[in-house]
Amino acid sequence: MIRDPELINQLVDTISRFVRERLIPNEARLAEEDAVPPEILVEMKEMGLFGLSIPEEYGGLGLTMEEEALVAMEIGKTSPAFRSVFGTNNGIGAQGILIDGTEEQKAKYVPRLATGEILSSFCLTEPDSGSDAASLRTTAVRDGDHYILNGTKRYITNGPEADLFTVMARTDPENKGAGGISAFIVEGNTPGLVRGPADNKMGQKGAHTCDIIFDNCRVPAENIIGGKEGQGFKTAMKVLDRGRLHISAVCVGVAERLVDESLRYTMERKQFGAALSEHQLIQAMLADSKTEAYAGKTMVMDAARRKDDGENVSTLASCCKLFCAEMVGRVADRAVQVHGGAGYMSEYAVERFYRDVRLFRIYEGTTQIQQLVIARNMVREAS
Repeated sequence: MIRDPELINQLVDTISRFVRERLIPNEARLAEEDAVPPEILVEMKEMGLFGLSIPEEYGGLGLTMEEEALVAMEIGKTSPAFRSVFGTNNGIGAQGILIDGTEEQKAKYVPRLATGEILSSFCLTEPDSGSDAASLRTTAVRDGDHYILNGTKRYITNGPEADLFTVMARTDPENKGAGGISAFIVEGNTPGLVRGPADNKMGQKGAHTCDIIFDNCRVPAENIIGGKEGQGFKTAMKVLDRGRLHISAVCVGVAERLVDESLRYTMERKQFGAALSEHQLIQAMLADSKTEAYAGKTMVMDAARRKDDGENVSTLASCCKLFCAEMVGRVADRAVQVHGGAGYMSEYAVERFYRDVRLFRIYEGTTQIQQLVIARNMVREAS
């Protein structure tokens, strides 16, 4: 749903210019320094990027899902690490509080998330609990007006820098399933919260992850999201539809960037007396990539509109995530191929993107989990 076409077009144009003029020229620096340049971070905050999907009443832009998808596609045309730094504030770092938090929790934290004053993180995955998220072992034991958290979370985005953590922990040891899990808001300076060393990843330099260890970490009981136990896993699942559509839109943006890079290179590079773009086998790869990027964009925009219309888009969101994450991997592979030996060199953007996009098939639910979600929903609906 586009509420004001002129306004959203202005926003998209502004972000597109920001990507072209500020982010793309700083991609190499981002990768080399493994950090978003401080001045870029300030500009992101001033533009309101930390509050894209946060309601206006809490200081955000309050974008609809369709509007957010359009913005995410533009942001996707540069290194994913730029988006990662503010993505959690818009997604799982804030949406859980917005959907199920108390009014006091929303008022205390969400406006600061919207401005980027505080950086958020989401703690679900554990060393022995990834796709099977309901099997998590981190515990939260009630102790008067506090809960004592113990356990380890793994691959936590923004973990080294985050000021605020949404943490899933088991409050009912007798309930081994999702119903025994609660969600907590844990401030980053809480005693007993320990950050592990930053992970050394294959790609997405500048997007930092690490282990988060809770060692007798005392959290006020008032910080349990929604004010009651047993709702945490349900809260986590509620935010996934939006998160999966957002990531799918980012994948489309990356694919479009890679198509542009490939087309430009093949028009400039000559072999056998003609530009690469004149050779039919090269043309076939370009055409396949263009077609798949267009298909992904069409899927995302349709699902986003349906979500804005109030439909349950759980199946469609997983369809988008499944297709777009796999699609951008194929597009990246073709981009390297049409660049030939140059595509294997770090001086070309496609080499970096080839590594960066591999993660899209893993986070926000792996490709295989999307397949399970889609099939199970199909069976449930048919029954």
